[in-house]
Amino acid sequence: MALEITDANFEELVMKSDKPVMIDFWAVWCGPCRMVAPIVEEMATEYEGKAIIGKVDVDSNPGIAVKFGIRNIPTMLFIKNGEVADKQVGAAPKQNFVTKLDALL
Repeated sequence: MALEITDANFEELVMKSDKPVMIDFWAVWCGPCRMVAPIVEEMATEYEGKAIIGKVDVDSNPGIAVKFGIRNIPTMLFIKNGEVADKQVGAAPKQNFVTKLDALL
């Protein structure tokens, strides 16, 4: 299951991670977000132990969204060593996310 990333635990789970991180910025009311949610959950299982897969509810955690300038959701950020290495804005096929995350492993 994807980790719930919040303004409170962001620094610990993401910025200090020794593994690559994929963050799904989403909201309950967002249709395309619901379309990619099963993909994110699948990847959380598939990459367990290799990467961190997390979700940020932008309505509940505006601080992270503002920090990264997230204006459209869903947006996936790919972070390695505390730096944004890649980004995908909008719903996309699973293979797009896999390719971007695999490049960081």
